[in-house]
Amino acid sequence: MSRRWLTVVAGALQADDGRWLMHCRPLEKHHGGLWEFPGGKIEPSEIPVESLIRELREELGIGIAHGVCTPVSFAEEHAAEGQKGIVILLYKIAVWQGSPAALEGGKVGWFTPAEINRLDKPPLDCELADRLFAQTE
Repeated sequence: MSRRWLTVVAGALQADDGRWLMHCRPLEKHHGGLWEFPGGKIEPSEIPVESLIRELREELGIGIAHGVCTPVSFAEEHAAEGQKGIVILLYKIAVWQGSPAALEGGKVGWFTPAEINRLDKPPLDCELADRLFAQTE
């Protein structure tokens, strides 16, 4: 039996100056051209934080230790006709090794919360940003 939903992890990377990293999805992908918190799918053999560490290494080329990933919030979207629902688990990260770069296409940028609120984002990333910034104000 296949799952009717997909679980995804995302990282909210906060720089020392208070800005947050966002990833603009490649145009040819679902939600192409929209800004999101970087991350990806949880593999069946992984716990969420392991997936987050792997995904951010693959997508951004950075190293992250397990102990610096702090759960912040989640957002969910019910399944549309013929598609799976999605749950995104968001973790805050303030320490990493390396310089984040968009290794799988798209681009990355550093933004203040006010700037992120003005970016075009998928609906779940809008929810996650609202919840994250409500906690950090």
